Amino acid sequence: MAFFSKQQAEPVPDVETKVWSCSSESCSCWMREDYSLHKTPDCPICKSEMKQEVRMLPELK
Repeated sequence: MAFFSKQQAEPVPDVETKVWSCSSESCSCWMREDYSLHKTPDCPICKSEMKQEVRMLPELK
């Protein structure tokens, strides 16, 4: 027998995360550095150069 609770799950904390962000003003694409397939990727959407940034994102486990 399964029981379901209406209680909210614990909130996931935000942590500083390195990301690659598209350098084009008209593109909002970004990706976590840990999930990039290349050392210096190009934007998968518009093919522009990407730059490194740090963002506050939910922690992935």
